[in-house]
Amino acid sequence: MTTKWREALEGLGVVYFGNDWFGENRTSSHHIATRLSRHMPVLYVDSPGLRPPSGSGRDVKRAIRKVFSALRPPIRIHDGLWHCTVPQLPFRRVPGVEAFNRLFSRWAVRRAVRHVGIRRYLSWFVVPHPGFLAHKLGEEMCVYYCIDDYAALPGVDEKLIFARDTELSREADLMFVAPPALVDGKRELNPSTVFSPHGVDVELFRQASEPGTQVPEAAAALPKPVVGYFGSLHEWIDMELIEWLAVQRPQWSFLLIGHPATDVSALRALPNVSLPGPQPYKTLPQWAKAFDAAIIPYRLNRFVTNNNPLKLREYLATGKPVVSVRNREISKFENYVTIADDREAFLAGLDRALAEDTPQAAAARMQSVAGLTWDSRVEQVLDTVAHALTAKRAGAPVLVPEATA
Repeated sequence: MTTKWREALEGLGVVYFGNDWFGENRTSSHHIATRLSRHMPVLYVDSPGLRPPSGSGRDVKRAIRKVFSALRPPIRIHDGLWHCTVPQLPFRRVPGVEAFNRLFSRWAVRRAVRHVGIRRYLSWFVVPHPGFLAHKLGEEMCVYYCIDDYAALPGVDEKLIFARDTELSREADLMFVAPPALVDGKRELNPSTVFSPHGVDVELFRQASEPGTQVPEAAAALPKPVVGYFGSLHEWIDMELIEWLAVQRPQWSFLLIGHPATDVSALRALPNVSLPGPQPYKTLPQWAKAFDAAIIPYRLNRFVTNNNPLKLREYLATGKPVVSVRNREISKFENYVTIADDREAFLAGLDRALAEDTPQAAAARMQSVAGLTWDSRVEQVLDTVAHALTAKRAGAPVLVPEATA
């Protein structure tokens, strides 16, 4: 945060509505909240309810955990950061449920804020479904940091989430948008919108290129070359593409790290595919060190078209060659990423990546994201927030500068 705007945020905290703090994946929601807490107190509010729960044992356990979490006071994660859970009943079509969610959420959040001792604060939404609380909590300003096309997520109530996303986009005093494909549409809803692409934990992921980093035993034993992926294995991952690649190159190993949120039985049946499950975020560079190439094998649907994949920057920070499908954000890195438009091109891209990689190319990939750290991104965001808050206090229009990519 620059000295010029530091005074504008003096004494303020943040009530931050994000996705599951304890989820397997570290998303931009977590990275931004953690770094905000280095500058100002942050109450991180888990906001379950984007997707209705399934009947799986995993979802039942998570729901039980959320209920118990909602009944206890906020817990301290570290200096400057507290966590609480404010769940919403998912049965929104039942009469009275929507009214209950609004009243209960407002009461629970204000109770948590009092417990933490934050007196003046901003509301900060990274998910849209609790957006009905915008300007209902006594906050000085409302920020919406949109990181996905939420209504396009598999399994959500598309109509409801689209309505909540649109309402919050209009209501926010200031809006940040990570996916470039969404920026123009959001500006039509809110002129105080700024493009703010993801950062990357450069220091962490560069460990994949360091000699002292130890590869986990399960990865070290795999036959080379290793084609790697980390992230959740959701519906938007093209499992058929991965299966086809593994069949075409039986001598290669395919290492897929993450929680299987969809059917992966066909992949498990292949002898050259390894699925070790989700791994702690801090260990991902150790697994990535085993990669000879990394892949982004998305299905080409609306969600992916409007997506800004965080793993792209993380892969580049490891220095590993990357082969990916195409979208607007990925294309910005086409000098450092092999982009494939069909399965044959994807396989050919992997062949080239494995055969032609050099230390110079690895260094260029790492350099391409060296300046795109989460620390620098949050500094820019806070400058914009302070600028907007100063304008609002003065009764002036909130005009925002363009963020750099």
